[in-house]
Amino acid sequence: MRTALLQSSGRPGSVAGNLKVLDGAAGRAAAAGARLLVAPELFLTGYAIGDDIARLAEPADGDFADAIAETTGRHGLAIAYGYPERAGDQVFNSAQLISAEGVRLANYRKTHLYGCFERDHFTPGEQPVVQAELDGLRVGIMICYDVEFPENVRAHALAGTDLLLVPTAQMHPFQFVAESVVPVRAFENQMYVAYVNRVGREGEFDFVGLSTLAGPDGVAHARADRGEHLLLADVDPALLAASRQANPYLEDRRPGLYGSLT
Repeated sequence: MRTALLQSSGRPGSVAGNLKVLDGAAGRAAAAGARLLVAPELFLTGYAIGDDIARLAEPADGDFADAIAETTGRHGLAIAYGYPERAGDQVFNSAQLISAEGVRLANYRKTHLYGCFERDHFTPGEQPVVQAELDGLRVGIMICYDVEFPENVRAHALAGTDLLLVPTAQMHPFQFVAESVVPVRAFENQMYVAYVNRVGREGEFDFVGLSTLAGPDGVAHARADRGEHLLLADVDPALLAASRQANPYLEDRRPGLYGSLT
C-alpha cells in the first residue's frame, strides 16, 4: 500500500488554510498512487496556538471530519490527521482515520501527554490500542510521545498491527527519536511505522521534521529532511511476512517473566 507522509506545519491557527493544504497534498498523493495520506499531530489547527486549541476543538464527527471525508472521497484515498477533539468539557489531542469512501474508521486520543503545554490543554486518553482495517492491513494509531514508550508499541504488536501511524510534533533537541528510536520500534515489534512530523518554529517549539516510514527490517524506507515534503513509500505485506518469520520476537516472548512491568 503506497503511503504518503505530509511533513508540514500547515497554517497554524487557520483550519481553513490547513484543510486547503491537506486537499492539495491529497491530490498529489493520489496522483502518485497513494492509498493513504498521513498528516502531523494537531495538523488541522496548529500545535502552539495556546487557548485557541480549546476554541477550535471539535467533536470527532464534527465539521472537520465532514470536510476531510469530502476530500478523501474526491481524491480516492484515506487520510489520517491530528486535531483537537472536544468531548463535553474535555479536550483531547486526537488523530482520526477516514477512509477513501468518507467513513470514519478510527479515532485515537493521545494517552501520554508531553510537557506542561500539553498537560495544561488536554485530557489524556485511556485507550492505548485503536485499530482499523485498510486495504488488507491492520492499521493502528498513536501520537508522538506515545511511541517512545515500548510497552505502548508492543501492545499494538500483540494486537496484530501491521502499520502504525504516528502523527507527531517532534521538537529540537530530540531528533534522535525520529532517527533511531522509530526504526528500532518498527524492528522490535515487526511492523511498519509511519512517523509524520511538523517542521519549523511555532512559538517556543522548533520542530525538526525527519519524518520516516520505517519497516520491520529496521530500515527507514523513506526519510525527509527538515523542510516541507510529501514523502511517498510502500508498505509491503510480503516484506512484513518474511521479516516476521525471520525475527519471531512475539513468538519467543516469555510473558511469565514480565510481571514486574505491571
